[in-house]
Amino acid sequence: MIFGLDGVEIGLLIVFLCLFGGILSGFPVAFAIGGAAVISFGIIAALDSGGLLIHQAIDKSSAEFGALMVQGIKADTVSVFRYPELPRIEVPVFANGWEVALDRNVSFIVNRINERVLAGQSIETLLAVLMFVLMGITLERSKIANDLLTTMARVFGPLPGGLAVSVVVVGAFLAASTGIVGATVVTMGLLSLPTMLRNGYSPELSTGVIAASGTLGQIIPPSIVIVLLGTLAGDLYSRAQEVRAQSMGCTDALTYLGEPAVVSVGTLFQAALLPGILLAGLYAGYAFVYALINPSKAPAVQMGGGSGESIGRTHALQWFLAAPIALIGGAILLGQANMIGSQDISVSSRSELSEGASLRTNVGPDCQAAMIELHGQEAWDLAISEQQAIADAGGTVESRALTDQEIEDNISQRVANAAPIGLGIAIGLILMTLVLTTARGVAPRQDFRPLAIGFAGVALGLVMDIVFVTPRTSAGVTFILMVLPMALIFYGLRTAVARLAENELIRVVFPPLILIVAVLGSILGGITNPTPAAALGAGGAIMLAAFRKLKDENKSPKIIIGSAFALVIMLLVGMNFDLRVRQDAVSLESWVAFFVAQAAYLYALFGLLYACWTLFRSGVLSPVVRETAKVTSMVFTILIGSQLLNLVVISFGGEHYIQDFLKSFDSEFTVFLIVMLVLFVLGFVLDFLEIIYIVIPIVGPVIYGGTMDPKWVTIMIAVNLQTSFLTPPFGFALFYLRGVAPKEVTTGHIYRGVIPFVLIQVLGLLLLFWFPWVVTIIPNLLAG
Repeated sequence: MIFGLDGVEIGLLIVFLCLFGGILSGFPVAFAIGGAAVISFGIIAALDSGGLLIHQAIDKSSAEFGALMVQGIKADTVSVFRYPELPRIEVPVFANGWEVALDRNVSFIVNRINERVLAGQSIETLLAVLMFVLMGITLERSKIANDLLTTMARVFGPLPGGLAVSVVVVGAFLAASTGIVGATVVTMGLLSLPTMLRNGYSPELSTGVIAASGTLGQIIPPSIVIVLLGTLAGDLYSRAQEVRAQSMGCTDALTYLGEPAVVSVGTLFQAALLPGILLAGLYAGYAFVYALINPSKAPAVQMGGGSGESIGRTHALQWFLAAPIALIGGAILLGQANMIGSQDISVSSRSELSEGASLRTNVGPDCQAAMIELHGQEAWDLAISEQQAIADAGGTVESRALTDQEIEDNISQRVANAAPIGLGIAIGLILMTLVLTTARGVAPRQDFRPLAIGFAGVALGLVMDIVFVTPRTSAGVTFILMVLPMALIFYGLRTAVARLAENELIRVVFPPLILIVAVLGSILGGITNPTPAAALGAGGAIMLAAFRKLKDENKSPKIIIGSAFALVIMLLVGMNFDLRVRQDAVSLESWVAFFVAQAAYLYALFGLLYACWTLFRSGVLSPVVRETAKVTSMVFTILIGSQLLNLVVISFGGEHYIQDFLKSFDSEFTVFLIVMLVLFVLGFVLDFLEIIYIVIPIVGPVIYGGTMDPKWVTIMIAVNLQTSFLTPPFGFALFYLRGVAPKEVTTGHIYRGVIPFVLIQVLGLLLLFWFPWVVTIIPNLLAG
């Protein structure tokens, strides 16, 4: 033994020192991790061959160990940490020699690279990383951040600390549209830091708020961190719960938990939304309070520029507050009264399979006791009664084909229960009405008649839907009936959009906001998974950047606008018409809808290609593609290198040793707090990627193998990892900002400025710890 340490402990120290030295060596981190794995394995193998690394293992042949087994204690729960008095035996850290460990590591790394990098189930999700990176870099190069900062500074500047608040708002906005910390910090450092210093803001507050706001992309979805962490967490949670269930005597996790042991990236996006908003609110609140206490260091600033008419308070309340509340609130009330709802009358041609009991009851005594302990005696008794009722009714009823008369009866029942106003039409009319009311609000002195025609079209469309459109009305007939109302509405919208385009705030915020809503809405609403949504975001970002470039060149962006409308038409047609034209009997309206959708698809594709050509000839696309390739290559190279390092730790028993230490604590919250503290400390020296792929696979089987909600655990880890960008001395956001800061801003200013925001991060973690519903409320609502 060396220094009285166990051989496994020395091996872990060697791995950490090699990793730390590799990172400080100046080599790219992606290659330093793989190099650290090779070097540390060589050192440990040499020491083991020399007989210098000895592991003090429990002697499982001893009488004391046998006595524990007689008491019913499971062997996998016995460790040197929980039972230090057990007899030990000295064994080498490589049980079968380092040659066997090396051979096994090579085999494992080939399998793991194939599973996690080349052809595994998680590859489709990891492709979202590429798309989100492309989306973020494209938006960053399209000068959207510049416009947002200028506009938000004019909105918030007159408030105390207004410029700092505007930086937080833009940081949150860019986080939801890019998710790339480096790009956000550099962009805001270049654009806003000189302005803040010139207007008397202290260097500490200025640099701190820029660095902190730039890191919001780590938690506000769509977040690359959540994609990477969620992919790993899903595998860890599934395997850990399977092990937990089997240790309790149950056959699988579904039997034991009563639900599948699954956590998806889309669910984590839902869970991360409120915590991200919470952190942004804490940052902005700190800036505002700081300005109130130190007005000379964060003065109110009246920014020049802006456009649009002056709006009275009464007029603003009427059109910006009262009208939207009345529209949305009225729609909700009508929905509760079943006046607005789905008019879908499609029914299944087969009967439903009868539901089983809420819990599986045909289990062994050990599993039964464990399930009662987990779910409670009342839940178990309910499941027993449900199972008895099923048995009394003759058992589970199998699905069968329904007769034509039964299908028609089901359809008639749905028609009778359908709401008079269709949900899709209601949502469309509400959205268009909100555009009209907003246009009236921003231009109170302009002619109201065009907007009045639009409002009349909305009213006529509502009447047509109630009187003439029934659940049995085909989509083609509905389209014909709504032609006149839509013509009136579009006449009003044409004027409304033109007036909204004259308002600087709406002109700047609206295009990226639509893109964010499209990407996040499709994920949070469960319409699609993150990968297609990321592809939509990347394509939308390219078209948005091309639109901006064409406007700068004083060229017509009609093709880009037309492509956006073609995409909307394609989606609307797909949602309202049956496009399955390969069936035996296809109606005329389905054929017409198919060709319309196909034409819209081809035009949207043409617009995307035209947008790519526009960015290519202007010299924007090439650097965007190169930067995307660099970032994604770094991510996947770190993934491969971290797998090597993990296998090294596994090969000499380091992973099992750490897990035994964590399992020695009786409270899983104590274990989780220890892990969170370790992650926080590691954030001072390691990047989030290294922590995700090196540390989480080691501690994951323990923290995901208990009773804590995996969504809450994962988001807590993600927020904790966010601090790795802020904590000195190796916080990446600090390096990014130092590289673009003026000469008068010192490294000391940046370090002092970021400390309050690190403390805010800790406060945010504590709030999420005390109020876990902040994480779980949105996923639970959407699931319900």
